[in-house]
Amino acid sequence: MSRAAQAGRRTGPRTPHGKARVARNALRHGLSLPVAADAALAPEISALAARIAGVGASDARRAAAARIAEAQVDLVRIRRVRLAATEQLLAGKEVTGELVRLDRYERRALSRRRLAIHDFEAAGWEALKLAVAN
Repeated sequence: MSRAAQAGRRTGPRTPHGKARVARNALRHGLSLPVAADAALAPEISALAARIAGVGASDARRAAAARIAEAQVDLVRIRRVRLAATEQLLAGKEVTGELVRLDRYERRALSRRRLAIHDFEAAGWEALKLAVAN
């Protein structure tokens, strides 16, 4: 049987115990929760976004700066969890799977930050074009 056919047959956990176990996966470290949804991190995100955008920034640049700040704060949060997992690894605990999952979270956050930086730069060029045209 081909891998594609095998993948199509997989349906996830079937027992109540298995379903309950996977339902708790996202709660393990809280990284699946968007950083903007955490009220404790909101001031940090706002302050960083204001520093990135600068004084007199356009709405588009402020929005892109906020996305950059969210991704950056998320990266810091992920790296803190990675540090804790690495300390567990050094203590002899098996956390390889956790480190692999953290790598995925980090790659996604880096991608979000890269795209937000691109949008931020593009908004700056648009503002410059408008200023030159007027």
